[in-house]
Amino acid sequence: MAIKINRMLSSRFSQWLLYKFIRMYSLSFRLEVQNEDAWLDAYLNKDKRILLCVHHQQFFAAIRYFQKYKEYCPGLMISQSKDGELIAAVANRTGWTTVRGSSSKGGGDALKGMIDHLGTHRLAAHIIDGPRGPFGKVKPGAIRLAHGEETVIVPFYIQADRAWYANSWDRFLLPKPFSKVILRFGEELTFPETDSEDAFEDHRLALEGVMFSDNERLKQECLAA
Repeated sequence: MAIKINRMLSSRFSQWLLYKFIRMYSLSFRLEVQNEDAWLDAYLNKDKRILLCVHHQQFFAAIRYFQKYKEYCPGLMISQSKDGELIAAVANRTGWTTVRGSSSKGGGDALKGMIDHLGTHRLAAHIIDGPRGPFGKVKPGAIRLAHGEETVIVPFYIQADRAWYANSWDRFLLPKPFSKVILRFGEELTFPETDSEDAFEDHRLALEGVMFSDNERLKQECLAA
């Protein structure tokens, strides 16, 4: 039974159906995008390399909106799991170039592929705590990508005034239909390349702390609204 389900989920029809569902479902959101102009100007007019970073919990609501960046040929690293295969298929249909691998499997080659992609196209996204968590824990890949191509990290966060949360390690967030969804981009973060393990860990913890605190701030704002 499990094999049949895996085959069904890996079929092109299932992948197309999921892509269409996400696009139609996301149309119901009352989406508010904040602080996009600053990093987009840095990318378009200042030739900066941009790495957009997000918690695994929150990427769903960004899928439809992020199709607007397809003309820039952005890259995205996705795990080699079965779930990752489905996500990669959806991402490819939205115009993103996927590089398969994670901290647990195929990470070295995927990281190199992402560094090459950033060097050529200057725009990519990274799920900082995927694919297995724990929630919010920044894996080394984000910092290595920032070091590898002198890339600016721009975190982004998503909250909704009404949402369901999955019973999973990250409490995956699914905004309810017709809910107000806020997509907020954070400030640019730069981490100079270093050979020091202690400095590398300081960079990782700094990104982790910023993303925790900014995410909590947005969450409290949504609850208070």
